Amino acid sequence: MNTVLSNLKIQINEKIFVKNPETSDLGKKILEQSILLIDEIGFDNFTFKKLGEKIGSNESSIYRYFENKHKLLVYLSSWYWSWMEYKLVFATANILDPKEKLKIAITIVTEKVTDDLNTAHINESVLNKIIIAEFTKTLHTKEVDQENKEGFFLIYKRVIARIVAIVNEVNPNYPYSKSLISSVVEGSLHQYFLKEHLKTITDCNEIVSPTEFYLNLVENTLNKK
Repeated sequence: MNTVLSNLKIQINEKIFVKNPETSDLGKKILEQSILLIDEIGFDNFTFKKLGEKIGSNESSIYRYFENKHKLLVYLSSWYWSWMEYKLVFATANILDPKEKLKIAITIVTEKVTDDLNTAHINESVLNKIIIAEFTKTLHTKEVDQENKEGFFLIYKRVIARIVAIVNEVNPNYPYSKSLISSVVEGSLHQYFLKEHLKTITDCNEIVSPTEFYLNLVENTLNKK
């Protein structure tokens, strides 16, 4: 799988960016350093001016790639879910047993993320921390319906749809597969957040991982008579 992932080309909706950052060294530097800076100071305190100072470039040069910081966050989120989709597709491609396939899929979207050395300008482990802390900010806006119509969240929805299809293989009579899997995918991000910051209201800790919890939840849910 590593060989395939080293050759992957992440395709992001062109309406999200002004100029594709993957097409230039500056664009890749913007992606690389924005991830590190958002992780360091948080998205609310993040500005293009601060990013420009960090990369040694004018603030205006960043606007040539992204209209605003919201679009940049949507881009980073889209990149993350596209990378996750590639991992999901290749890990389950040759698995015939639906239950085993579902176990692998749930594990991939809920496990702790490590950096993929095949993508030099994107640190996936740090990006995962941003997704945990900031992903809901891409959705909870007044513009969400219009952005959804324009396909901003298509990759994220596609990841969920792929796992929903596996759930339907495991138990075609289960009536809430979409709600189940969307809860698993977004809920796992929340559990990582609670595990780090509000430890008294989650059972996840250094011993029990969100992956273990959601594997248990999904198995018990689908096995109920």
